[in-house]
Amino acid sequence: MSDNASAQRANSQTVTNANSYGDSFSERNWDVPAFDIDHLRDKQSRYSLVIPVINEGERIRRQLQATYDLGLTDLVDTIIADGGSTDGSLDREFLKSVNVRTVITKTGPGKLSAQLRCAYAVSLIDGYDGIITIDGNGKDSVESIRNFAEALDNGVDYAQASRFVPGGKSENTPLSRLLAIRLLHAPLLSLAARRWFSDTTQGFRAYSAKYLLDDRVQPFRPVFLKYELLAYLTVRASQLGLKTSEIPTARLYPANEKIPTKISSAGAHMDLVSVLFSTLKGDYHPGNDPRH
Repeated sequence: MSDNASAQRANSQTVTNANSYGDSFSERNWDVPAFDIDHLRDKQSRYSLVIPVINEGERIRRQLQATYDLGLTDLVDTIIADGGSTDGSLDREFLKSVNVRTVITKTGPGKLSAQLRCAYAVSLIDGYDGIITIDGNGKDSVESIRNFAEALDNGVDYAQASRFVPGGKSENTPLSRLLAIRLLHAPLLSLAARRWFSDTTQGFRAYSAKYLLDDRVQPFRPVFLKYELLAYLTVRASQLGLKTSEIPTARLYPANEKIPTKISSAGAHMDLVSVLFSTLKGDYHPGNDPRH
């Protein structure tokens, strides 16, 4: 079979798999953006490790290599939630070499929340008992993945990473970001959550399947398009009386380099502020969302 024919066959399988998931989503009345999916190996673990990325270059490759080298891919199944990378960082043979299970490429509208809806929906349909999420820009301590898995093992429904609790570590955090977290983001989301969370901007967290499947949560709605889903899921578990915890982690920004982040424009920062106040008002609760 020619290389071109092989590629066409692989793409056909990808589309078929995505369509089969779509039928499952429709049965559950879940709104999930369109995506392509490529399973590189079978499911092996109780938990999935979802990594949202878009053009993360060598950062995601180093992170995936470290996750593999630490033996963590024996503990969790890695699922890449790609927003449409074009930089070659997600080379299929490399991903197979570091034991990535699945690549989901969002083709429908939306940004981070849309990527996560795709990966979380696939994880739940595939029967994972919980989902751990970590950013793909290399800032977080991948070794802490074990602690999140242990938290899920112990019945925690929502675990949030924190560089500020005992055992956590922060390095080269920009002052403006530090002030925004401590003076605005964490206080407002903690008020909404009805419990204190010290590091609410972190995408490093874990959710039980029980939490995400609770009818009072309903994360698979079109209102979650940009950055809304992380904020909403930060507060909803404790609002419902579910078990929550903070996990000490290290968050290390590179010295003398551009900050690895997708939230840099004035518009993106305004979106985040809007999401904060909408979360505080309960706008994302099922029944309060006018688009649901």
